[in-house]
Amino acid sequence: MTPRTETQPAGSPRRLSLPDRQGWGVLSLFTATTFLSAFLLFFIQPMFAKMVLPLLGGAPSVWAVALLFFQGALLVGYGYAHLLVRRVPAASTGFVHLALAALAFLALPIAIPAGWSEPPTSDPYFWQLGLFAVAIGLPFVAVSANAPLLQAWFARTGHKDSADPYFLYAASNFGSLLALLGYPLLFEPAFGLKALASLWAAGFALLVLALAACFLVVRGATAPRADIPEPVSAATGLAPRTDPDWQARAAWVGLAFVPSALLTAFTTHVATDIASAPLIWVIPLSLYLATFVVVFRERALIPRPVLLTLHAVAVVLALLQLAQTEKETWFYSAGFGVAAFVTATLVAHRTLYEARPDARHLTEFYLWMSVGGVLGGIFAALLAPQIFAEVFEYPLLLALSFACRPGALDLRRENQHALTVLIALVAAAAAIIHWGPGLASEYQLDFRGWGSTAAIAALFALVALAVWRHPPHLLVVAMSLYMAVVLLPSGVHRGNAERSYFGVYRVIQSGDGEFNVLQHGTTLHGAQRIRDANGKLVANIQPATYYHARGPMASAVRLTSMIGAATRSEPTFGVIGLGAGSLACHSSAGETWRFFEIDPVVVSIANSKKFTFLANCQPDAHIILGDARLTVAREEDESYDLLIVDAFSSDAIPVHLLTAEALRLYASKIKPEGAVVLHISNRYLDLEQVLAATFPTIGGLHALTIEDQSEDDGYAVTGSTVVVFGKSWEAIDRFRVIPGARNLPEPRLRPWTDDFSDVLGPFLSQYRKHH
Repeated sequence: MTPRTETQPAGSPRRLSLPDRQGWGVLSLFTATTFLSAFLLFFIQPMFAKMVLPLLGGAPSVWAVALLFFQGALLVGYGYAHLLVRRVPAASTGFVHLALAALAFLALPIAIPAGWSEPPTSDPYFWQLGLFAVAIGLPFVAVSANAPLLQAWFARTGHKDSADPYFLYAASNFGSLLALLGYPLLFEPAFGLKALASLWAAGFALLVLALAACFLVVRGATAPRADIPEPVSAATGLAPRTDPDWQARAAWVGLAFVPSALLTAFTTHVATDIASAPLIWVIPLSLYLATFVVVFRERALIPRPVLLTLHAVAVVLALLQLAQTEKETWFYSAGFGVAAFVTATLVAHRTLYEARPDARHLTEFYLWMSVGGVLGGIFAALLAPQIFAEVFEYPLLLALSFACRPGALDLRRENQHALTVLIALVAAAAAIIHWGPGLASEYQLDFRGWGSTAAIAALFALVALAVWRHPPHLLVVAMSLYMAVVLLPSGVHRGNAERSYFGVYRVIQSGDGEFNVLQHGTTLHGAQRIRDANGKLVANIQPATYYHARGPMASAVRLTSMIGAATRSEPTFGVIGLGAGSLACHSSAGETWRFFEIDPVVVSIANSKKFTFLANCQPDAHIILGDARLTVAREEDESYDLLIVDAFSSDAIPVHLLTAEALRLYASKIKPEGAVVLHISNRYLDLEQVLAATFPTIGGLHALTIEDQSEDDGYAVTGSTVVVFGKSWEAIDRFRVIPGARNLPEPRLRPWTDDFSDVLGPFLSQYRKHH
């Protein structure tokens, strides 16, 4: 490549060089402004998502759809920045952008707008997108446009690094990463949502001032001709890259699509099949942003040969892990999954960086990147839940990450022999997947307990070693691994699954075949015995798991029924969270029962042939669809003798059901002598401490804890912990006859309200309990 002398294209601005000291100041200003802009952009995401969570039952899909909105708004922002740079004279771009920023102040401070307090009962995907657009669309677009716009402005400053301003994207992602980690770890524990919204508005005002300063620098560094729109250009000592064609643009879209979709798919997979712990979404998004910091630079921190090797090994191991059910520990699943996600994203983003155009096409590059991100979000958040009953998009995108390796889709480099081998690989893989399990069963091969799916996947992994140097062949092998994982019994393909906005539900049989089991993600939500210990089919409607006859919830129901019988009254029961319908079989004649359920899919499962609690015990059960905070609020005050709150989405707690406002709502719906039972069993959060801190802030409520003293007995008996509260000690003390009753502990945490809820404190408290 021959060095060239600096030239000025006709119609270009006269570029002024900057002294070193002034150049350092310009670089610092643009870097700091880029950092602040990214920080605000990624701070508003979890902040507003948390405001919306109470309206949507705390479902994991809230975050997936939120990511889709953010990607879509990012596309609008990047498109606006591209048009601004290409169509508006350079001397006016800042005025237009500052005017948009001023208009965005009308949407501040951030809050749920009037008229958007109740979502539809059906899948609320588009309702949520509309809410986000109305509430934060304008400020989000104004801030999202800054990343490409600031780089385009910097390219005009005459700074010595202005020829290749892509390094600012690393600073942008560093700011995003700090905001993402800082929100749950620092800001959320210290401030309520209203205070955080005010802080964000103040930060936005500071950003507008910084943008004005950057624009003044650009105006001072260039003297554009007024009659010709100024192109984005920068002098360099090297020959410029060729103008991008549609093949290059399609590559940008594809290389952005895969990691964007994989981000949502991996987060869903972790929450569904590994551990639905609070804040679990922070980890994948943080890793995603960190990959930009690592590879979006002239010299990547990981050499390409090392990165490609790590990627191939990690993804193949992750797909092998998904192909079996013998070793399904959290350590293996999470470890292989994180390694595959990170390396796949690193490869895609590095290939994307190496395909970047010169600074003249900078805003167009980011625009097409954003298109890929939006398409990835649409696929993973909207289309995949409709297409797949289980989280099949995750292994699909892992396999497709091999298409992001250099040369993977370029068959022109392969000779005739290599192409023949490629076709043979496709045919052989199809034959093995189709006939392999049948042959293994015929010859009674169980592969030492690993199963035929794992054996077929292992065979494909060996083939991957043989075709290591041929990217197209590696892609075919990876897709073969994917087909084996989703078509044959595997770690992501098990039981009868149904999927909705609120999660993935599986009805499986226990290992001994004695129970039908309902799982929501990784959490047990009910079971019914279908065979006795001898394997004989039985019609058994005795509630199991948490709802067994000696458990706290069943004991509370029985005690309330006995009081009703003694006083010759017919008690009224309310149950928030239907599950498999187990509690229905603790009802007695003459009682009134109402069930509150947010997900129509759960109602369908409870009324299916897999579970017969409702069919046998309450065939005409009164089931009210919708979020409990909204539906219970419509019930008549002081109308319930016992209200049971058992509405948890896997292990991700609907925080809004345990805030002071929620507890006050429940209390208003029970009779003076009534009680509320809160099921607080949780692997990750110390909810007993949360309630111990929250009750004193309300006043007039009295509570105690009941911890199940029964020994676990598989699915027949599962231990649980509940908190019972009411309006008087007289109403609550009667529950002390239940084994395991005790007073609440002294509070060590801050109370939860609709404005403030900190999950980090309860998480650490639970960790200290068990370590």
